[in-house]
Amino acid sequence: MTTLPELLKDRTSLRYIFTGGKGGVGKTVSAAGLAYHYAEDGETVLLASLNPVHSLSSLFGQDLSGGKVRAVQGTKGVHAVEVETTEVVAKYRESIKGRVKEFLKWADIPLDARPFIEIATTNPAFEESAMFDRMVDYILTEGESYDRVIFDTAAVANAVRLIGLSKIYGLWLNRMIDSRKEALSLRVQLSFRKEKMIEEVKKDPLMADLISMNERFEKAKTVLVDPERTAFFFVTLPLGLPIAVVRRFIGMVRKFNIPVGGVIVNEILRPEVAQMAGAGDYLVNKYQEQLGYMRTLYRDLGPLVVSYIPLYPSEVTGTDAVARVSSDMMNYTPAFVPELASTA
Repeated sequence: MTTLPELLKDRTSLRYIFTGGKGGVGKTVSAAGLAYHYAEDGETVLLASLNPVHSLSSLFGQDLSGGKVRAVQGTKGVHAVEVETTEVVAKYRESIKGRVKEFLKWADIPLDARPFIEIATTNPAFEESAMFDRMVDYILTEGESYDRVIFDTAAVANAVRLIGLSKIYGLWLNRMIDSRKEALSLRVQLSFRKEKMIEEVKKDPLMADLISMNERFEKAKTVLVDPERTAFFFVTLPLGLPIAVVRRFIGMVRKFNIPVGGVIVNEILRPEVAQMAGAGDYLVNKYQEQLGYMRTLYRDLGPLVVSYIPLYPSEVTGTDAVARVSSDMMNYTPAFVPELASTA
């Protein structure tokens, strides 16, 4: 089995890292721990929260809100941004509005554009589309200023739709480009002044826009499916439901050819704590329960488990706490692991 330090050492060109999992399992804590690790090695890291309910400000105990990249005080090179969903969606809506109007204008369709814009901007995946577009910005442009870019994604359903859009967008754009080519071809064939029409078609702004979008998403897709540059880490608690979610989540992500980095288990109840004198029945029972769930995890996903974060006496807040998480992610191995790993 590969540990997280071994994995990071082997994949030095790993540049785009995602953390995901069920809500409340520690996705933000894990993303921050990874960012802190790289920064301690002298690298500059961008930590971007794509979660509509951000936690970075609370985690680091400083204001990182507002959609602007800010240096995280108390770290050597971590920069963070809580991507503002409302702002991103508003900009994306204006962009879509312009494209719909341009389409109707060039198609000589004398219709009110507002119903079409309403349909295009109120579909269930519109917010994910907007956030995906913003994520592509970080991958292709803004992220170039950093050695690593780490994305803290939303809960499973949102994250799957977010990363899955790389494939869906490609299919949609190719279909749109083919349709536009067909429409323009018919326009030339039906024209009495074909030479003039051919010249106009060459300047077709909608086709140019579609091709530009397609090139942009093809570049992003190339990055997202490259195991040397991209990895998705799944975070879980040693409990039945989060483990079941991760198991399904991994299957979904693999369907989109997104490289799996591994599984991080958060809030491990240390054996020495559960078994110390006076611990009481509650902790003993919780520890036995944890062992049962860990057996399930190793049975189903053993080779993918790469890191553990202990359950701390208090909530993880502030850079000192993040530093401790980062260190534990790289160094802590629960005492029960060798026995369970041998059965995986």
